[in-house]
Amino acid sequence: MSTSTRPRRRLLTALTILSGLGLLAATPAAADTLYHERYRPQFHFTPAQNWMNDPNGLIWYKGRYHLFFQYNPSGNDWGNMSWGHAVSTDLVHWKQLPVAIPQDDEEMVFSGSVVLDKDNTTGFGTRANPALVAVYTSLVKSTGVQRQSLAYSTDGGTTWTKYSGNPVLDLASANFRDPKVFWYAPTRSWLMAVALSDQHKISFYSSPDLKHWNHLSDFGPAGATGGVWECPDLFPLPVDGDPKKTKWVLAVNLNPGAIAGGSGAQYFVGDFDGKKFTADDSGPYTAPGGTSLQDFESGSFGEWTATGNAFGTAPATGALDGQSPVTGFDGKGFANSFHGGDAPTGTLTSPAFTVTSNYINFKVGGGNHPYRPGSVLGDAPAPTGETLADFEGGTYSSPIGDWTTTGDAFGTAPAQGTLPNQQEVSGYLGNGLANSYLNGDASTGTLTSPAFTIDKKYLDFLIGGGYHAANSDAPTAIELVVDGKVVRSATGANAEALNWASWDLSDLQGKQAQIKVVDANAGGWGHVNVDQVVLSDTQAQPRSEETGVNLLVDGKIVQSATGANSENLDWASFNTAAYKGKQVQLQVVDANTGGWAHVLADQFTAADKPALSSTQRAHWLDYGQDFYAANTFNDVPGGRRVMTAWMNSWNYGGNIPTSPWRSADTFPRQLSLRTVNGGTQLIQQPVSELKTLRGTETDVPATTVTDGTTPLGVHGSTLELKADLTPGTADRFGLDVRTGAGQRTRIGYDTGTGEIYLDRTASGATDFDPTFSSTEHAPLALDGKPLHLRVLVDASSVEVYAENERGEQVVLTDQIFPDPSSTGVDVFADNGTASLTRLQAWRLASIWK
Repeated sequence: MSTSTRPRRRLLTALTILSGLGLLAATPAAADTLYHERYRPQFHFTPAQNWMNDPNGLIWYKGRYHLFFQYNPSGNDWGNMSWGHAVSTDLVHWKQLPVAIPQDDEEMVFSGSVVLDKDNTTGFGTRANPALVAVYTSLVKSTGVQRQSLAYSTDGGTTWTKYSGNPVLDLASANFRDPKVFWYAPTRSWLMAVALSDQHKISFYSSPDLKHWNHLSDFGPAGATGGVWECPDLFPLPVDGDPKKTKWVLAVNLNPGAIAGGSGAQYFVGDFDGKKFTADDSGPYTAPGGTSLQDFESGSFGEWTATGNAFGTAPATGALDGQSPVTGFDGKGFANSFHGGDAPTGTLTSPAFTVTSNYINFKVGGGNHPYRPGSVLGDAPAPTGETLADFEGGTYSSPIGDWTTTGDAFGTAPAQGTLPNQQEVSGYLGNGLANSYLNGDASTGTLTSPAFTIDKKYLDFLIGGGYHAANSDAPTAIELVVDGKVVRSATGANAEALNWASWDLSDLQGKQAQIKVVDANAGGWGHVNVDQVVLSDTQAQPRSEETGVNLLVDGKIVQSATGANSENLDWASFNTAAYKGKQVQLQVVDANTGGWAHVLADQFTAADKPALSSTQRAHWLDYGQDFYAANTFNDVPGGRRVMTAWMNSWNYGGNIPTSPWRSADTFPRQLSLRTVNGGTQLIQQPVSELKTLRGTETDVPATTVTDGTTPLGVHGSTLELKADLTPGTADRFGLDVRTGAGQRTRIGYDTGTGEIYLDRTASGATDFDPTFSSTEHAPLALDGKPLHLRVLVDASSVEVYAENERGEQVVLTDQIFPDPSSTGVDVFADNGTASLTRLQAWRLASIWK
């Protein structure tokens, strides 16, 4: 459980059953019924109301699975962290119980685990009636210190008592959390895996009684380290079902820096001797060899040309003044644009050269500011035309008349730059701008122009501030109003820097219109910045704000890579097979002046194989955006290892459009280990109890699709699909789910890259956060053989289990927010043919009955 980067009854009616089966669209009245609201998952656990995040304390006890979870009893945003509680007899149907372990005046109750103290080592119960003991992270409200504490229950988990001797483990650290505890029979002791989050380490401790702990060892840093490490889990599994061949799995959750860019869960396979965990692939990584293009070892940039002043006059040999330590560069020199801090900008460009290899590999670090297609380097001239407002005066007057305000967000006059307690505002022209941060984010209001006639093709303007779209409940946006209706709108990107945006007004010529700047948001990033509103015949182009490395062909950017907000340089790669024989250039760009506004680069090498970053080399439990805080149940009968995770992301978790609840858990997965290509891979499948929700099976005949999309006659908002698809000549092929109303969520395979992908860019509501609209990718080689898919579709999620013929598996989980009418399933192929050789489909019943 982290706050370091993201502070924040069951009913039975025929109508709701039919709605859960996807046979009947919900009426407005039904949509407001608890557990059947719009977007409410119908076979994934959600709390009846309020915010939920990490699953905690997972345990089977006396025929019931106990799911505890991070919970805010008081609202639908993160806060007041306590342990919520739900139980199930089958891992499918859940009953929510009262809050188990509430926060109090001194502490919030963060993530942890629950064990059954069979031998009464704590003395909290008796041998005849042993206690359930929760080992949790206690956040001390007054200091921010995180320490490990105990609570116990002697009535089967219904009521809990905090141990009077808390805390039982305290390092006086603000990044020491999420203990996973289990009984280790060989030493007859309790073992704890707990995260030293900011150090990218998992610490192991042992105890005879859960009260007194001895440090054994640490694991890490290893694998992906782009964000804090959290919620570890350590457990053994047989390999290929052979109990004589056992390996240990260490799951480590990461935020941010996961394979999809935000929150995620990685795992390590290895050995555990009771004291120390050793990963199987713990050796150093050697990138593919090749021909050096630039290693920055000569003491100068050679033929590479620098502009601006960010890169200095020669390669850096380490961290610069004011910079944290830099790691990951090879040799002595590397390109570093931190000269003078984050404010300077510039470029470093290679001479043109002919591509002779399949890949150009290089190391990159620094800020995570990707290249934005269509953006331009430098300050292009402001568009010319009729200025509707430049906000340069002492009042909101303009060439077309006075703009009017409501509320208190915009004050009585334009702001002269950054307002008190605001991060630095940049990108505006002149001295003034409209800035609704007056008195902070809590203030709200509007700023409206006089009416004007649209007589030019474009309306150009500078905009920054919060990302809250005009159609959201609490927008921070600029709107174009015609005939009383909003016909265009734009919002910021959760950044104080203003950048150009433009509306094409070709269809509105001769119309009377008004500009309305709206701040209706009192939460985080609840403000908007606007400047230089111009009617023009020229479309403004956004300024580049990138920090990264680009590949240029004919002067145009064809591939780019950026850092990860880290001073560590990691490998990246450009696929240059399509450019063999062509002249190209490499360009290192720092066009950003905000936070992490610098780039690091080194070791440009032409090679036949790609170099892989540490993130790419890591083993991922899930390649989607919405799988985090993954953990497994203790004491499941038969030795089953069952995992669930928080089906949300810290990138946008507080903004998803659900009410009165926020967040769901993934459907429980049974884990196993399989030997694949000489290595050991963790395999996941939905628990078999899912079958109890199945309706009548639908079998779709085999079909070939060519250059298009074919509906399959399957409909449902809650579905289980099993499909086999065989590649033909198509570049891409796969399934679309939740289709209709112009929406789809695409589960595709790209034959060129050898990747399966999950595309939610057209899945429904995506405009509530700038990071939500996305496509996730996972490597899975088919070699011309079938792709095997198992897909779980719910009201607001898609979980994809994909395998090839060799038994390699990848899993992708994403939230989606489609229209209730979007229930179709299609097969598609792009630029060629592909075959659907099998599709089995089941509608899944609602668990809320």
